[in-house]
Amino acid sequence: MARTAKHSPRVRALGAELREAREAAGMTMREVAQRLGWHHSKYARFESGDQPPTPEQSSAILATFGASEAERERLTEMAADIANGDANWLKAGTGHDDLTTLLEFERTATNIVDVSPLLIPGLLQTSDYARTIMANETPGDIERLVAMRIGRRDVLTRPKPAELTAIILETALRRPMGGREVMADQLRYIAKIASDHNNVTVHVLPDTGKWTPAHIGPFILFDFAKAAPIVHFEHLSSSAFLSNTGDIKVHREAAVNLREAAMNPTESIEFIAQCAAEMEDNHG
Repeated sequence: MARTAKHSPRVRALGAELREAREAAGMTMREVAQRLGWHHSKYARFESGDQPPTPEQSSAILATFGASEAERERLTEMAADIANGDANWLKAGTGHDDLTTLLEFERTATNIVDVSPLLIPGLLQTSDYARTIMANETPGDIERLVAMRIGRRDVLTRPKPAELTAIILETALRRPMGGREVMADQLRYIAKIASDHNNVTVHVLPDTGKWTPAHIGPFILFDFAKAAPIVHFEHLSSSAFLSNTGDIKVHREAAVNLREAAMNPTESIEFIAQCAAEMEDNHG
């Protein structure tokens, strides 16, 4: 049986799911531990990702929360998968559990590098832009997901905020998602937040026709104070969370190369402001 790495993506994801379920049940960690006859520090290690619970422990925890049978089955199966998994986590499907995991990594990251060749990075999206790219969701889900996405931006403005470096391909800035007015507002927002917050750095990667690592697809590199780095990327029906040393090295080197090929922050803000003006001039 493979040994699961401490703080691996999958272990931390399960911890985040348990915390969300506990908070939904209105319980404290001490209350959960008392009901299960454990010391509270034992349960705290499960939520923090220091240690994965066994499937049996996961089932008992979720029963204490009064979780649905479907939720208990999903997270108990996740705990069972952890015992045989390696540091990387390639998973089929996207959805609520994927978003919960991403929120956890954003919440605890000290540095985030978001390479975005196709769309505006999630942490920099306006509500109208986010609503546009979620058009395939049901109306009720769209508003909930937009609210969650906008709420995610708090990691950039809280005390001791995360450092965000966004590397955006020029074509993503020129594509009028949602129409030119929506896109102009989106571009003005990026320029403003990058100008107003020292922890937000934006690089525009010119579309010169030359190949770069960004043309393979988007990825996000997370660094943490007390855990190993993680790379995240997603496709239409699957996503991946990588933490093997070799994978981190490849993506970190790609990010360095892309920054070197991109405009500097000052040039990037000026270019984004110019794109916004062009969007407005062509509106209507």
